[in-house]
Amino acid sequence: MMVRVLIPSGALGLNYDEKALQRGIAAKPDIIAIDGGSTDSGPSYLGRGVSKYARASTKLEWAGLMAARAQAGVPLVIGTAGTCGADTAVDWMLDITREIAAEQGRPLKIAVLRSSQDGDLIAQAFEAGQIMPLANAPDVTSDMIRSCSNIVALAGAEQIAAALETGADIIIAGRTTDTAIIAALPLMRDCHAGAAWHGAKIGECGALCATNPQSGVIMIDFDNSGFTVTPLADGAYASPHTVSAHMLYENADPFILYEPGGYLDVTGAEYTAIDQTSVRVEGSEWVPSERYTVKLEGARPAGFRTVLMALLRDPHYVAHAAQWAEDIIDKCRAKVMQRMGLGADDFALELRLIGHSASFGGLETRSAAPLEIGVIGIITAPSEAQAAEIGKLLNPYLLHHPLTQEEEQPTFAFLFSPPEMHQGQVYEFALNHVLHLSDPMEAFRIEVHDIA
Repeated sequence: MMVRVLIPSGALGLNYDEKALQRGIAAKPDIIAIDGGSTDSGPSYLGRGVSKYARASTKLEWAGLMAARAQAGVPLVIGTAGTCGADTAVDWMLDITREIAAEQGRPLKIAVLRSSQDGDLIAQAFEAGQIMPLANAPDVTSDMIRSCSNIVALAGAEQIAAALETGADIIIAGRTTDTAIIAALPLMRDCHAGAAWHGAKIGECGALCATNPQSGVIMIDFDNSGFTVTPLADGAYASPHTVSAHMLYENADPFILYEPGGYLDVTGAEYTAIDQTSVRVEGSEWVPSERYTVKLEGARPAGFRTVLMALLRDPHYVAHAAQWAEDIIDKCRAKVMQRMGLGADDFALELRLIGHSASFGGLETRSAAPLEIGVIGIITAPSEAQAAEIGKLLNPYLLHHPLTQEEEQPTFAFLFSPPEMHQGQVYEFALNHVLHLSDPMEAFRIEVHDIA
């Protein structure tokens, strides 16, 4: 048995090579699978239940894939729809799909796999000992879980398989693991389990496992002993190096990958170049676990944020930027507590020095002197009004604060007027845990929609 999976791109919204996509359709795939999101861009999208991608781009690319699906006569599946996979994002994707279906004039059967979780039920599961922390998980309480605006469970291959068994033309899945949408059909058709999961990991980001990674489109053939990776765009080639290296991508261990129901072990995998384009992989193993678990992701409100930006160009201040910033933070924090009556733990105030140590802070090891430094003041407070007020207290410091009392008063540059930019409600991740399930579908729901 061989299963051919066509992967148009690493994520819907990042574009794909239409010429390469047509090559894939001509090769007669068994399924078209594409990812819709991740947590890469932070907690706000999950917290708000929205997509990071523009609706116009999503609709244009999805319309092309829906047309390709009709041409190929195979299922089209998207995982983690709408970036975060929450129910509101899934509904957003479903609305776009309905709109395109009406414009294309084709009847469709759509299966919707929902991954959103009820906060009260998850809190009860936590109290019952059904939820366990992963490494470096934050300490949580039942109240913290209930404070999450959105919680999702990451579906695996079993849940995608259940959606495929409905016979749907299109599957819109909530939060899934990146690999599940690719591994599901090969596993359903009894392909080698280790190969199914390993090939899915290699293909999760499209052509990122090949040269010309922005080209997007790849094809993976699965069978009873391994899998073969073939990039389809002009100038895109896979090699044992590019394919094996992808196990390092977003993975703490380059040999082990945990998924619902077990883990993938690629310690014994062998990578062989078939030709200048394709790579064959064999020797991967799937190790089932005794208990079935799914990962939980949750985001909760973390206050309101105001941001200010200024520029330091005077060589004296550029050279002593860290000392200058530390002095401003000390003085401004004291003023906030004195004049606004806030406690030290009621708000957060930081200055990040772009060009100096904005990315790594105290871990920075490079010491080349910059010409100028951008200063970002980041304020987080319980209310939008408080964040705005603290921003106004910080404003004069970023404009005129001298390094020492004896110096002439400097003037720095604001990028905008007013310099305070209000981000509104911000969110933080609150869960990095797994939920034990007695049945893989226990935390998931499937709906079927027929569009005439």
